[in-house]
Formats: sequence, C-alpha cells, structure tokens
Amino acid sequence: MTDTTLSKTATNPEEVTITWRQYLELCKPKVVLLIVFTAVVGMLLSTPGMVPLDLLFYASTGIGLAAASGAAVNHWVDQKIDAEMERTKGRPLPTGGLSSRAALTFALSLTVISMAILLATTNPLTALLTFICVIGYAVIYTMFLKRSTPQNIIWGGAAGAAPPILGWAAVTGEVNSEALLLFLIIFIWTPPHFWALAIRRRDDYAKVDIPMLPVTHGIPFTKTQVLLYTFMLLAVTLIPFAIQMSGLIYLAGAVSLGIGFIYHAYKLYVSEGDQHAMKTFAYSIFYLTALFAFLLVDHYIRIFIRG
Repeated sequence: MTDTTLSKTATNPEEVTITWRQYLELCKPKVVLLIVFTAVVGMLLSTPGMVPLDLLFYASTGIGLAAASGAAVNHWVDQKIDAEMERTKGRPLPTGGLSSRAALTFALSLTVISMAILLATTNPLTALLTFICVIGYAVIYTMFLKRSTPQNIIWGGAAGAAPPILGWAAVTGEVNSEALLLFLIIFIWTPPHFWALAIRRRDDYAKVDIPMLPVTHGIPFTKTQVLLYTFMLLAVTLIPFAIQMSGLIYLAGAVSLGIGFIYHAYKLYVSEGDQHAMKTFAYSIFYLTALFAFLLVDHYIRIFIRG
C-alpha cells in the first residue's frame, strides 16, 4: 500500500484502519504515555492546590504531541537501520506502509501543533523547553549521539528526563530545584533502563554499527554499569524525602522499589548472557511509573493531613 496522506491513500475501511495504526505507531504511544504521565505528575506536584483542568489537559496534550513528533522523526531518521534490525524491521517505514515524506510531514505537523497549543495555553517557557527537548531527542540524539558514542543514552536521555520540568513550568512559569530533582531521577533511571534492552538487542545494534554500550564494551561491562546505576538511583530517589519535598509514604515506596530494581540488576549481573535482560527492562518501566505514583499519592496525603 502506498501513502501520501490518510485521506488520499485509504480507499476502503480496511486501508483506513491500517494507515491510522501506522501513523499511531510512528508516535511510539507507550513511550509517549509514560512521558505524559511524568509531566502530569510534575504539574500536580508543583502546587499545593489543584491544577485547573483546562491547563492540565492542554499542557498534557501539547507535551504529548511534542513527544510524538520526536518519536516520528526518530522513525524517519532510523528507517534504514530499522530495516536491518530484527526488533524494528516491522515498523511502518521499513515495510513501506508509509512513505518517508509522509512520516516527515506528519512529524513536523505534530511539532507545529504542539508548539501552538503550548504557546496559546501555557507560557513561552514551557513551549521553549519543550521545543528544545524535541530537538534534543530527534536531532542531537537520533542523528548524532546515537551513532557516535557509547555514552549516547546518557546524554541523549536528558530530553527524555525533562517532562516533569515541562509540566512544572506549565503550571508555575518557572523551574525550581524540586523540578530539577524530578529530572535527575529520570536522568539516572534512563541508562539502566535502556542498557537492559540493549543487552538483549546487542547483535541487532552491532549489525548496523550503532555503538551501544554492550557493542563497544561488552555485555559483562554493561551489566556492571546497570548494577552501579541502580545503586546510584536509589540514593538519588532518597533526596525528595531528605529535603522534605516528600514524606514517609514516598520514602517507603522509593526504598522498596529501589531494592527491587537492584535485585533485578543483580540477577542480570550474575545471569548468563541476556537471560534476565528483558525482565530487568520490564521492571524498570514499572519502577518509574510506581515511583512517580508514590510521589503523587504522598503529595496529596500530606496536603490532606495538613488540612
């Protein structure tokens, strides 16, 4: 099936469904959902009161569309290597389900729409920071860092760690130390999260000459780094309690989740090859979601107790 636009190429209901799903796949919806969730938590933590529902909706939509645009550009840039990798060869561009031009047009349209929403409903700071994140992920990481250094995910992960800052800025119009702490938590979480997947997909990355850490330094070294980062992450996640940003409920959650992450990282460290890699990867997603949920629950319970 060829494509230029959804309306022009789809001539029957089946084609409409297929094309719609392919455009949705370009957005990496599961990744965007986690990004929007952490942004929403940033919004809600930024104030002791309630965030206006219209602001919550429009800011979440703008940030989500911006994240989706970055994901679509990532598909567009990586289409040649995606065609050679087992994990990604079924994506819309390698299979020919969508054309390169259609994907790029879609991505740029999402960027414009997201910026328009954020400028109209939040503030210039939020729009500017969001645009910087799109450039950071879609251009700096995808086009350059990913292909040039085994530290790609560390520095490229900065864009993925920014959503809580974006949400915070959308409500308050500023970025303070607590917002930066939320950024730091995701920034430290990103390497062990992604390296677990990279261990499982090492051969794929090696085949297309992408210098992920397991390719350049080997799987044992990468496992050691995953384990070290989980210890570092546990330490960083204690800071919200230490500075009285969060209370005992969050502390209990952070400690238990952190010990769980260390357990999986250790199991990965002592396992043969990539045997525990995907379980560690799956737990890392659960970990971040639950950790931010604990932040939110603790926040509102403390407000309720204070009266």
